[in-house]
Amino acid sequence: MAASIIYQTLLDDALERIRRGEASQNELTERLAGRLAGRSSLKVTDQRGVGGGCIAEASRLETDAGPLFLKTHPDRNDDMFPAEARGLEALGTRIRTPRVVAAGSVSGTAYLLLEWLDLGPVDDDALGEAMVHLHAEPQAVFGWPEDNFIGAMPQQGGEDDDWPRFYAEHRLAPQLDWAAARGLASATIDAGHELIEALPAFFSDYQPYPSLIHGDMWGANHGALADGTPVLFDPATYHADREAEIAMTELFGGFAPGFYRAYQAQLPLDAGYPVRKTLYNLYHILNHFNLFGGGYGSRADGMIRQLLAELG
Repeated sequence: MAASIIYQTLLDDALERIRRGEASQNELTERLAGRLAGRSSLKVTDQRGVGGGCIAEASRLETDAGPLFLKTHPDRNDDMFPAEARGLEALGTRIRTPRVVAAGSVSGTAYLLLEWLDLGPVDDDALGEAMVHLHAEPQAVFGWPEDNFIGAMPQQGGEDDDWPRFYAEHRLAPQLDWAAARGLASATIDAGHELIEALPAFFSDYQPYPSLIHGDMWGANHGALADGTPVLFDPATYHADREAEIAMTELFGGFAPGFYRAYQAQLPLDAGYPVRKTLYNLYHILNHFNLFGGGYGSRADGMIRQLLAELG
């Protein structure tokens, strides 16, 4: 789809936000509003693709209001990018994220328009301290008020004051159901349901509080501004045990020892974390099986057996 058609709709969306009195929530939208005064559109001088995404196409738009970042995907679920936008805005109250301009769909193409940020490598200590700031403030309840997405897979919303129950019913159980439909061995599925039934035992001596988490915290979903400020993007946001976030940082790598030292110095992890780390990363391995198949199924089976063995 031509950039001018998408961009015109994005600008119309931005103007509508101004009319609804929502501009104060978004500094970039305010800047656009100022440039839009008395004009029907802004001038797009260039559009070029940028790398880094595996689900959507990404572009840098050069405009006379400055560069913007545009993600698009034809025939995507219309809820995906608006849910991502709301996740970014929630995280942005505690940690730096790209500011949202607009999200929605145009003629079958889903889009998310963000401010453009020039990002470089993150300082590990600074990122650890930023994650402390994100996780330290207790939230009211576990979960999230709406469905969102973990990669391209749905992630169930819903809220609960009981973390083991929420994690069992809204995280592991749906992934096991999808894995069964995708052909994961029935013995693995049965063992997974046995694990779900026994899940409260992992929390007999540990009572987590709800933290705001990024939810998809692997090495490609963060960077830093020129002044060193850590930036997070591509979230699967919800309120969870903060251990779930730290566990994922260990799943695929990309986080140096300084990150963990800085985090533990201010917000130490519970002694039972090494066992629960496997419990939390099982969710992501099942999700990867449902996305990609292959060896993730046998890896999930091994994790389930390991966890059941921990319970004797």
